[in-house]
Amino acid sequence: MMGRSSRGAWEPISFDGLKTTSLKDRPSKVGIRDFARSWEPGGLFSDFLERLPGILAVEEFRRAAGAIAEAVRGERTILLGMGAHPIKVGLNPVIIDAMERGILTGLALNGAGIIHDVEVAIAGKTSEDVAAHLDRGCFGTARETAEFIHGAVRDACDRGGVGLGAAVGRRLVDDAVPHAESSLLASASRLGIPVTVHVALGTDIIHMHPAMDGAAMGALSHRDFRLFCSLVSTLEKGVFINLGSAVVLPEVFLKAVSVAHNLGYSLDGITTLNMDFQRHYRPTVNVVQRPTSGTGTGITLIGHHEIMFPLLMAAVVEHLFREV
Repeated sequence: MMGRSSRGAWEPISFDGLKTTSLKDRPSKVGIRDFARSWEPGGLFSDFLERLPGILAVEEFRRAAGAIAEAVRGERTILLGMGAHPIKVGLNPVIIDAMERGILTGLALNGAGIIHDVEVAIAGKTSEDVAAHLDRGCFGTARETAEFIHGAVRDACDRGGVGLGAAVGRRLVDDAVPHAESSLLASASRLGIPVTVHVALGTDIIHMHPAMDGAAMGALSHRDFRLFCSLVSTLEKGVFINLGSAVVLPEVFLKAVSVAHNLGYSLDGITTLNMDFQRHYRPTVNVVQRPTSGTGTGITLIGHHEIMFPLLMAAVVEHLFREV
C-alpha cells in the first residue's frame, strides 16, 4: 500500500498488486516484418527501397513517391517550389530529368533561384564566398550575372506577354549560353514548362546593380504570381513540393491556395510535400497543414536536399517504370 509510515515519512509504493497483461496479446507498433533488411552487393535500386524498414519516415517517403507517381499516371499537376539551395548543391540534372520525363508540370523559384541558375548556365559555376568578399565591398557585384538578368527583364518588358521566369529562360536559349543543358530555366523553356519567379525586393544581389529596374522586375514577378495561381488552381489530386524554401515560397503558395478557393477551384485530394534539412514554421503550416486540412495529405521529409531529393525522384521513376 502507499502512504505515510507511522512516523509520517513517505514510503515507496508497492507493486505487489499490479495487474499484468500478456505481450502475446498486446498490440505493438513495430514487428520484425517491419525491420530493414541488410544490403546485398549488386542489388537494384528497387531492392534498396524494398529493404528499408516500414517505419516512420520511410513510410512517409513511400507515400510521397506513390502520390507523385499516381499524379503522373493520372496526368495531374505536380509543381516544384524551391529556394536556391537545391541549385547550389547540384540538383539541376535531377530536376531537369524530372521535367523531361513528364514528372514535373511547373517550377516556382525565389529570386535567388534565377541568379544561381543563370550563373551555372553562363559560367558553369555559382555560389559566392560571402565572408571573403563582404568586408571588401565586392560581395554580389558580379557584372555578368546582373547584366544578363536585367537585360532579359528589359527585353521582356519591351515585348510584353511573359513573366520573369520565361523571360530569363528564353534569353538563355536565344543567347545559346555555354551550359544551357545544365540550366533549369533554359531546359524549361526548351520543354515548354512554366517557371515562375517570386522576388522579394532587396533580397538578391542584382537588386543593388545600377541597371535594376524595380518597376519592371516587380511587374514581371507579379505576372508570374498570377501564373503560379493558375497552376495551383489545377492541383486537385495533384502534388505541390516545397524544396528548401523556408519563407518566400510557402507564403506565395498559401496566397495562391486562397486565390484558387476564392475563384471556386477544387483542391480536393491535394498532396503537399515539404522537404528540408530542418523543420521551419512557415513550410509546416503554409504547405503541410493549412492547404490540406480536411481535403488532402501533407507530408514532411527531413534530410539534406542533395540526398533526399535524388532518392525521391529515383523512387518515383521506379514506380513509373514498374507500371510500364
